[in-house]
Amino acid sequence: MAKRSVKVAIISDVHLGTYGCHAAELNQYLKSIDPELLIINGDFIDIWQLSKSYFPAEHTRVLQRVMKMLSNGTKVVYLTGNHDELLRKYSGMELGNLTVEDKLLLEIDGRKHWIFHGDVFDVSMKHSKWLAKLGSEGYDFLILVNRAVNHILKLMGRERISLSKKVKDSVKGAVKFVSNFEQTAAAIAIDNGYNYVICGHIHEPVMKTVTTSKGSVEYLNSGDWIENLTSLEFNDGKWALVHFHDLELKLQSDDDLHTTNSSIIQLQEQINKHLLTKVA
Repeated sequence: MAKRSVKVAIISDVHLGTYGCHAAELNQYLKSIDPELLIINGDFIDIWQLSKSYFPAEHTRVLQRVMKMLSNGTKVVYLTGNHDELLRKYSGMELGNLTVEDKLLLEIDGRKHWIFHGDVFDVSMKHSKWLAKLGSEGYDFLILVNRAVNHILKLMGRERISLSKKVKDSVKGAVKFVSNFEQTAAAIAIDNGYNYVICGHIHEPVMKTVTTSKGSVEYLNSGDWIENLTSLEFNDGKWALVHFHDLELKLQSDDDLHTTNSSIIQLQEQINKHLLTKVA
């Protein structure tokens, strides 16, 4: 399969280690592109849910796919989120083509991009983390129910639905939260003279211009790989929101990944050395 050349690709909210994660589809998407820079914008591994001991082979293959991209020359920036916040102790770490940060300021074609996960704007994360984790459990259950419903709908020849989106759209507080999130991110970006602000966290893929009394900024959100299966790609001087189902990719074997198991072990060893250096 010929790969598409991409200058920058951004994914977020993959939530590896949860039942709702569409790891197989993400693996196929990553296999189909050849980006110069891959930005993983938070919640890639759902550390909150790892206590379930659920981490199937298809989730491991996503890690292997990223390792293969690293070994093939793709630069990868891992921006931490709330579900993988334990990785924030690695912030500033550089291992070959891999960099771990909490936020990224990136200039592309003379335009300033401010990229971060976005949980900093979430009040529940700041003051009631237990409530946020409880909500995460409920969301995970709803996704499982949604998958069963969509399987039945597929057998009936009908379109998929998103139960979680219907719930969010029907709750005024949720709608208000999304709007406030976008407006807050945009306002800060405008104050700092950025041309773009790019987030994840709220699982709402979108590209739009936000205008305030002080100016305007392009607000982008890469969505997620639980419900929307979306990414952002920069090519030919512009951003595009890419939906996996629109690509019509065919599932293929992962024989090309069999050599990357040792790379994950080597990466873990390098991380351990990095931590020891920081402690010293």
